[in-house]
Amino acid sequence: MQSGILVAILLLSVIGFWLTRHRAAMMSRGLPKHNARHTMHGGSMHSRPVYYGTYTAMLALIPALLLLLLWSMLEPVILHGFILSGLPETETLTEARQDLMVSRVENIALGYGQSDDPVLLQAAERWRQFSQISLTLKVVAVGLVSVFGLVLGWRQVKPHVKARVAVENMLQALLIACSVIAILTTVGILLSVLFEAIRFFQLIPVTEFLFGTHWSPQIAIRADQQGASGAFGAIPLFAGTFMISLIAMCIAAPVGLMSAIYLSEYASSRVRHIVKPVLEILAGIPTVVYGFFAALIVAPMIRNLAHAIGFESASSESALAAGAIMGMMIIPFVSSLSDDVIRAVPKDLRDGALSLGATQSETITKVVLPAALPGIVGGLLLAVSRAIGETMIVVMAAGLSARLTVNPLESVTTVTVQIVTLLVGDQEFDSPKTLAAFALGLTLFLVTLALNFVALRIVKKYREQYD
Repeated sequence: MQSGILVAILLLSVIGFWLTRHRAAMMSRGLPKHNARHTMHGGSMHSRPVYYGTYTAMLALIPALLLLLLWSMLEPVILHGFILSGLPETETLTEARQDLMVSRVENIALGYGQSDDPVLLQAAERWRQFSQISLTLKVVAVGLVSVFGLVLGWRQVKPHVKARVAVENMLQALLIACSVIAILTTVGILLSVLFEAIRFFQLIPVTEFLFGTHWSPQIAIRADQQGASGAFGAIPLFAGTFMISLIAMCIAAPVGLMSAIYLSEYASSRVRHIVKPVLEILAGIPTVVYGFFAALIVAPMIRNLAHAIGFESASSESALAAGAIMGMMIIPFVSSLSDDVIRAVPKDLRDGALSLGATQSETITKVVLPAALPGIVGGLLLAVSRAIGETMIVVMAAGLSARLTVNPLESVTTVTVQIVTLLVGDQEFDSPKTLAAFALGLTLFLVTLALNFVALRIVKKYREQYD
């Protein structure tokens, strides 16, 4: 039904646009044309007919959509309280039990569940009645708001009404609202992670988390249980993340940079139009496909090769396999950014070097690359952030063992993998094991934020120099 209401609102806005634009066009033809300016705008109308139609469509669409969104957000909350108020002894239940009971009543009302309890059956009937009343009121209210906007826009078709200015102001307000939503979403994510991380650090010291060398987040259920005391030293996770990211960048940085130099400086236009899209196909492959390739092909190949040359300790899941495949995944990222930066170097620098007798290779190494170096470094830092945040490839190719080692042939794990592991299954958000995921998430957020900030500062400095 929600989609039906949305389609009706869109239909009303389209009708309002067509009718109002037609009315404005007819009105402009009947008005005198005093000068060239008025003629350009369609008679003596302040704005062109399309602006009057757009103004009406926005009046019929935007307020109705906002009301529909607000109604959809508040309806479950009101319905939840309404159902609980009709159930006996719900005040003594925990919040989780109350949510479970309301979900059971909802399932019975929708026909997904059955019960012989007359209290639940009566509550389900009340749920159906309230939902029907709410749906009727929602349709009427949203429809009236949309029709009111249509009528208001229709009445605003007058020569002195500045429809173009009104449309531009509404679009500007919409863009500002989208920007505010993006900012508030980022702040909300940060605060949600921060509050849970603070709860974790109230249970586990910060020094143990940042400088501990043993990671075993299992907590004992009984006092006499062995092997589940819980250890939250994150150094092995940081080391594994650093090792895999370093291996990935050792592959992605030179290959991506060299391919960018070839495409921007040596390749013909025809070759560039063929090679660049083929190279960027790698960016469209899902990471799970990379993970399958690493687990089934690359990791066994590396293990067999290591055994053949005498490294018997090589594991079937290794940091080298995960890092190598991750590097292949990041190559298009590095190549595309570096190519854009190199091509942005002013042609005058190249012509000046060539006119002084420098060869093309000398021009590239001594003029173009130094000029593009800030942008290239910024792109590489952004690629490092991408490598640090990768999860699926590490899960499938590097394993889950939190081992502190410098041997890339052994199994290691990363921060993102442990976050997924800690939050899999039914978890209670009052134990250090679960809250540790938020501490890891906060650490990862701060590291990637710092890298992105440094990269953007470098790129900004570069652009200010050559724009």
